[in-house]
Amino acid sequence: MPRPIHFEIHADDLPRARAFYEALFGWTFTEYMPDFYYLVTTGPEGEPGINGGMVKRQGGSGDKVIAFVCTIGVDDLDATIARFKALGGTVAMEKHPIPTVGWNFYGKDTEGNIFGIHQSDPTAA
Repeated sequence: MPRPIHFEIHADDLPRARAFYEALFGWTFTEYMPDFYYLVTTGPEGEPGINGGMVKRQGGSGDKVIAFVCTIGVDDLDATIARFKALGGTVAMEKHPIPTVGWNFYGKDTEGNIFGIHQSDPTAA
């Protein structure tokens, strides 16, 4: 079955977006193409998860590239939401349960991209 193997974050302001994700999740960024593309490392090789990239947003008014929602797993959703808000993220959908699975939250990063944050919890209702 096909699985996600890469993600891309499209951003108008690469330094601002990089600072946001570094502070929120501790991800590391490696410049691949100056002022256009960064490789994003989300964790050590051999652990579950995927790495990705961050690219300078392309397109003009009305046709800018908007990324699909990727969801990030965390151990403490409430603490992560607090850090997300402090870093300038805006809420797209407040924390909500996915019964027997966990808690989900959707937010917009500093570039307006929507992404999810999830904490597993089989008692969520």
